[in-house]
Amino acid sequence: MTALTLSTAAASGLRADAIVVGVAKSPKGDKGLVVAPGAEAVDKGYDGKLAAVLETLGASGAEGEVTKLPAPSGFKAPVVVAVGLGAAPEDGQDKGTAFDAEALRRAAGAAARALAGAKKAAFALPVADAADAGTIGEGALLGAYSFDAYKENGKNGKAPLAEVVLLGGKPRDKAFKAAVERAVAVTEELNRARDLINTPPNDLNPESFAAVAQAAAKEHGIKVQVLDEKALTKGGYGGILGVGAGSAAGPRLVKLSYTSSKAKKHLAFVGKGITYDSGGISLKPAGHNETMKCDMSGAAAVFAAVVAAARLGLEVNVTGWLALAENMPSGTATRPGDVLRMYSGKTVEVLNTDAEGRLVLADALWAASEDKPDAIVDVATLTGAMMLALGNRLFGVMANDDAFRTAIVEAAEEVGEDSWPMPLPEHLRKGMDSPTADIANMGERMGGGLVAGLFLREFVGEGITWAHLDIAGPAFNEAAPFGYTPKGGTGTAVRTLVRLAELTAAGDLG
Repeated sequence: MTALTLSTAAASGLRADAIVVGVAKSPKGDKGLVVAPGAEAVDKGYDGKLAAVLETLGASGAEGEVTKLPAPSGFKAPVVVAVGLGAAPEDGQDKGTAFDAEALRRAAGAAARALAGAKKAAFALPVADAADAGTIGEGALLGAYSFDAYKENGKNGKAPLAEVVLLGGKPRDKAFKAAVERAVAVTEELNRARDLINTPPNDLNPESFAAVAQAAAKEHGIKVQVLDEKALTKGGYGGILGVGAGSAAGPRLVKLSYTSSKAKKHLAFVGKGITYDSGGISLKPAGHNETMKCDMSGAAAVFAAVVAAARLGLEVNVTGWLALAENMPSGTATRPGDVLRMYSGKTVEVLNTDAEGRLVLADALWAASEDKPDAIVDVATLTGAMMLALGNRLFGVMANDDAFRTAIVEAAEEVGEDSWPMPLPEHLRKGMDSPTADIANMGERMGGGLVAGLFLREFVGEGITWAHLDIAGPAFNEAAPFGYTPKGGTGTAVRTLVRLAELTAAGDLG
């Protein structure tokens, strides 16, 4: 993992492979560039002409744009890396920084990616307070991520940047130390979620995922319970068993319980963990199967969030439920037209076996409800309809409580994850009426993402506040990397869940 430290050293005397500085577009709409706060010493090395030099090299200050140039004479580092921050704020030069946190996070991530192969880089981006230090550190650590477990000699091209040194920080200040420690804990767990998502399904199945969770739980003092096929059958978990019936790899339901002696609230996170989704008997068409190892991204996010909460010692009880199964076609697979009896006792007519995520989540939601938590949040790569509605970078948020839905959207925005509030229209519920069972797993085609949310709501215990995050779009990036987001698994929703836990612990959420 990439190391992260704070330093008060002068940029000119620090031995490193590169110094990262920020550059922004003029706040007044001019064509000129502005050197961001934090880079004063570097700018001085260029006789105050760093912006002019960068303009000559074609830099525009656009977010994530990276420009490399030789360091000034006398600097120990040979290279300066200028990264774009977008438009400079009107008060940026007077107040140290007013740059948007996400702009800082993305800039740090873009710079870290550009420095792959380097051993050490000093980041001289705007740091006005501890929050900025944490934000920049988080972006750099996420940007330095690389998944190379399956490459020859374990190398995916150049090795990730080995060490990030944040200049302008205060190593002995409690707030700065806490911000860096938080950044390290959250990003390490988020990157672990990325690793799980990127692991091919021949190596990651429900049993091996459960084993990873057990090992992490033991390491961090988290109580863990794993229900295998026998226990699931005895307990009547018809949804999880029905989805996993066609696979040689049996399903699992994993419960992770982090408790704090000072907790006053209890949150439950529920994650969809389909380690591979062929669609089952309702087989996906060619071209839609290749990335279906990512269909366990919700469970990966929940797993990472619970471990991060434990590492941070948050004063809130957090329970994570990982509903794990592999959805495969075979002679034992659930068929369209079959009826499953769920853990809640409700029966479901399966009209489409590729609408399997809601089936495993339904069992896990009911199990989570039995603990009577203050709120439940489920996370799932649930519907292509949500991708059609919101694209590849936003996740939809549905809830049975408008205030809770708003709080989640605001928490996601605070940590830099894009989301959008979505409704649960009552008129769509009728489309799931079944002449055979209590409910069908499909309804109207139009508004399919909302229909899925309405289905899940049926399995939330009475009186429990609940929200559903459909992360189908941003969970797996098939395009080029950008900012701190790599190609492949992204770990989306981890930071939102951790922030929800922090807000709950502080008494600022419900």
